[in-house]
Amino acid sequence: MTKSSILSGTELSKKYGDLEVVKNVSLVIDAGEFVCLVGKSGCGKTTLLSILSGLEKPTKGQVILNGKEIDGASEDELALFRRENVGFIFQSFNLIPTLSAWENVALPLFPLKMTNEQRRKRATELLGKMELGHRIEHLPSALSGGEKQRVAIARALINNPKIIFADEPTGNLDSSTGEAIMDILNKLHKDEGVAVLMVTHEAELAKTANRLIRMKDGEVVS
Repeated sequence: MTKSSILSGTELSKKYGDLEVVKNVSLVIDAGEFVCLVGKSGCGKTTLLSILSGLEKPTKGQVILNGKEIDGASEDELALFRRENVGFIFQSFNLIPTLSAWENVALPLFPLKMTNEQRRKRATELLGKMELGHRIEHLPSALSGGEKQRVAIARALINNPKIIFADEPTGNLDSSTGEAIMDILNKLHKDEGVAVLMVTHEAELAKTANRLIRMKDGEVVS
């Protein structure tokens, strides 16, 4: 892992029984870099993302994230480490339907010693950056798909992460809304210095990233 890198994976493999879905993968992501992991469904890219983010442990190999070797950490250590260093964006948004937009964004702050007013202020600021300042009290059911994903991006940023892991964040959106989400992710890494590792099967969208890593049958092929 170099001085400028935020994430490295070395000789990573993952087996489920006899099925090896990730095969001896090594990669490095630099601080502030926007990297897209592309490949067909079932090629192992989401499993690799889960390993690199600490959501799953590799069968073998090493992951170093922001200077910490995470593949051997306990679940409690990982939960705390992710909360302080990592943001997640998912295809299905993963918003809580009974909470307003700002409450969904502020959710990761609730374990911290903050007042509700402080949480609301931070969440509202981020929603303003996502051009959702007029939607802070709306429930997810009142938001469009693009608005829900922007709420999810704001939530991913609430703890000032060093890196965002995005799993098919445009998968449930139409093409123009997907492009708008890509513009936001590009702006994040350029203006805020947040590294982004995004999984997608949409190679056309991925072309706006700094770098593409292609996977096939569990291996990095280019």
